[in-house]
Amino acid sequence: MPRMNADYIVYILRCSDGSLYTGITNDPAKRLAAHNAGTGAKYTRPRRPVEMVYAERAEDRSAASKREAEIKSYPREKKLALIESDGNAVREILSPRQA
Repeated sequence: MPRMNADYIVYILRCSDGSLYTGITNDPAKRLAAHNAGTGAKYTRPRRPVEMVYAERAEDRSAASKREAEIKSYPREKKLALIESDGNAVREILSPRQA
């Protein structure tokens, strides 16, 4: 049985037109698939495919929502710097180690 992770994730997607989209989820792989299937956010539907380029864990939904709002307020250059500093976090979050 797959490990269930109740952590919320704040993420940034890079859309096919180069724009950035920020959101939250508690199932990042499923949410990324939904965005790419056209069943995710209205914003990403015409901008597929999308790639998750940044992700960070949050303690709960409230903390994730606050961080999402904070990141959304950043200018593009600051979002790009955040993405650049991410390292391997996206890969680790999308492919968590089995406990």
